[in-house]
Amino acid sequence: MQEIPGDLKFLKSHEWVRVDGDGKVTVGISDHAQEQLGDLVYVELPEVGQRIEAGNACATVESVKAASDVYAPVSGTVLAVNSALADKPETINEDAYGEGWLFTLQIDDADQFKEQLDELLDPDDYAELLEDEDH
Repeated sequence: MQEIPGDLKFLKSHEWVRVDGDGKVTVGISDHAQEQLGDLVYVELPEVGQRIEAGNACATVESVKAASDVYAPVSGTVLAVNSALADKPETINEDAYGEGWLFTLQIDDADQFKEQLDELLDPDDYAELLEDEDH
């Protein structure tokens, strides 16, 4: 299992968000999530320019075992999607916290964003959640 990067915040449903600065964030799924899914074969990403609300399903990852919705950890407008995943969805399996990112968002409400971030799990809490799941 990969180390959990210290600069990420997590949803209990295993999505992560990294604050990039300038009101931008990057979103992906955790190493644990990709491990549970197995080899990914398809990724459906949101449209650039699409407005996404925190907690709503906004993307889909499919493996040979199952399809799984990806939920937005925070609200914002899609700035970019990782189009390389269309040809190589297994990148998520190989590097969930790096090259396997899914999309970036522009945050449009700083106060709401701070509240949403505060509701997410920090890396230690997320590690604890994973331990509890394993038992």
